[in-house]
Amino acid sequence: MTIVDAIAEPLPRAVIDLAALRHNVSHLTSLIAPSELMLAVKADAYGHGLLPVAEAGIESGAASLAVLEIPVGLVLRHAGITVPLLAWLHGADTDWRAGIEADIELGISARWQLDAIAASGADRPAVVHLKVDTGLSRNGATREDWPGLVDAAVALQKQGIVRIRAAWSHLADASIADDEAALAQFREAVVVAEEHGATFEILHLAASSAGIRMPEARFDLVRFGIAAYGVSPFDDSTGADLGLIPAMRLEAPVTRIHVGGTTHARIGIGYADGVPTLGIAKAHVSIGGLPCPVLAVDADSMLVDVGANRVEVGDTAILFGPGVNGEVIAEKWADWAETIADEMLTGVAQRVPRVYVG
Repeated sequence: MTIVDAIAEPLPRAVIDLAALRHNVSHLTSLIAPSELMLAVKADAYGHGLLPVAEAGIESGAASLAVLEIPVGLVLRHAGITVPLLAWLHGADTDWRAGIEADIELGISARWQLDAIAASGADRPAVVHLKVDTGLSRNGATREDWPGLVDAAVALQKQGIVRIRAAWSHLADASIADDEAALAQFREAVVVAEEHGATFEILHLAASSAGIRMPEARFDLVRFGIAAYGVSPFDDSTGADLGLIPAMRLEAPVTRIHVGGTTHARIGIGYADGVPTLGIAKAHVSIGGLPCPVLAVDADSMLVDVGANRVEVGDTAILFGPGVNGEVIAEKWADWAETIADEMLTGVAQRVPRVYVG
């Protein structure tokens, strides 16, 4: 076997189509109107890049952003983002004062968080969203703890320490029946809170799945994550079926050609860049619009079988993309790797350059 030495830089890249993202946000905003859209930008905007995505999302209709952690909200505030930001992932070292004074709204699910707010010394009231657990069991006050949490928040509001803005929860999205039961629990929790003296400006429950298929769960806003990036939250439909366009294309150059009984190509991307090793026997990449089966994945490269196709060093291999030029979509790679498309997108390593178009 002979080897044609590489003449291309073996650098992969994630091409982020901001026009696609703007389309998705605009489409989803129209779908859920008059409810507002909160764009989830957790995990560096699902691997797409925090600030470019935040700016594009706001331009196209996102009324607010979900950031998970206060430090991410501070990054956005320092970059000039002024829309409402919601953070709800808190720990013992959370800088409550910094978040409150930057006007970051806080998801609150436990009494100790209210105690920390009261002790923070912030010079303005904390805007809080009180979270009740309706079955996901990720966080949120249990049914037993909910009245006490509401009582504590109401007491702090009377002291001018907090402003109660919202009641909210997460759906498990396990089944339609489970979500309907969770919706009923949420409505019940709101009634209980109101009986304990709380008044809510807004309510929110749905994320991508229920936001699309469960209108009764939309309330005042929907927190869209994966759907805003063009990926379906459902097993029985693709993003395209929902009118969405995948915003990320993961690609890498052909760096070597191995010529023998059959032709193999070395691609400059590997598991250190986020390529799954599970399921490679089923996987293929697209080169020139033609599928090339994956033979092996190493840390920094992968080997594919190009068969009789004419492939040269420097050609581009696409692992996943919008699905319009012969490439597969992220959901397909996720199927091969026995995971979800969310993991495919967020798993693209930070060392892979993000290149913005659109």
